[in-house]
Amino acid sequence: MATIKCIGILTSGGDAPGMNAAIRAVTRTAIFHGLQVKGIYRGYKGLITGEIAEFKSQNVSNIIQLGGTILKTARCKEFRTPEGRAIAYETMQREGIDALVVIGGDGSLTGARIFAQEFNIPCVGLPGTIDNDLYGTDSTIGYDTALNTILDAVDKIRDTATSHERLFFVEVMGRDAGFLALNGAIASGAEAAIIPEFNTEVDQLEEFIKNGYRKSKNSSIVLVAESELTGGAMHYAERVKNKYLDYDVRVTILGHLQRGGSPSAQDRILASRLGAAAIEALLDDQRNVMIGIVHDEIVYVPFSKAIKNDKPIKAELVNVLRALSI
Repeated sequence: MATIKCIGILTSGGDAPGMNAAIRAVTRTAIFHGLQVKGIYRGYKGLITGEIAEFKSQNVSNIIQLGGTILKTARCKEFRTPEGRAIAYETMQREGIDALVVIGGDGSLTGARIFAQEFNIPCVGLPGTIDNDLYGTDSTIGYDTALNTILDAVDKIRDTATSHERLFFVEVMGRDAGFLALNGAIASGAEAAIIPEFNTEVDQLEEFIKNGYRKSKNSSIVLVAESELTGGAMHYAERVKNKYLDYDVRVTILGHLQRGGSPSAQDRILASRLGAAAIEALLDDQRNVMIGIVHDEIVYVPFSKAIKNDKPIKAELVNVLRALSI
């Protein structure tokens, strides 16, 4: 295998707090090992348009505390076509980029996997998504910060819910994963979480009402994962309004609020460790792997596993929430 001399780095898909910490770690670890680094702007789009700049250590100074991504991010339809990927490969050759570090979620890693296979390029992925839905890692970059944002919001909503004796449905992100909703509910002392993983098994709303909402409490907060499977918070609010007329129901959709903000200490440390490990992996001839963390140890997860396998929700967490919400 040819020696790697220059590494390209990009962020793709939805932004997540801690991506900048990861960019910084990848850049500085690469420079530390005598490699050249190039920042690719706007995700895979930048690989096609050639929006690329050389990164020195100072390019990543004073960014560890920033949310979002200094490299910007975009969804790129062109990269989904063989023609688009061929242009991206030409750009890489022209720029002298030998290997790619991709920071992003499910879709971003899928793109990296196809690209790596087609052109035999060493690609390493870092799990950057607030949803925490990538298989093979205990936590993804941005998840802890998003969870703390939800916690802060729900604490504030509880003040008004209690004052007015209301039932609040709070919709949180997570696409088709209930990690933010479930752990957010446990952390904020919410009464229930409606998550896609259990949507087919039980009618989660009926169960919540049946378990005695109103018996011991004058206000309630239910976290709902945004998902086509759950139908979101509005769907549940409508159902309650139509069926239980005496409930005073409100909805709060947290939306993109959850993506932003300065990353927590945990996310900065995670991003720094994963970013440094990405370079070590490439120097170690690893390719087509996502760098994850399991039981506080760095692991290499093949792209195919990280993307294809669903990350399970622990049933124990559901039981904890159930017991603590009486």
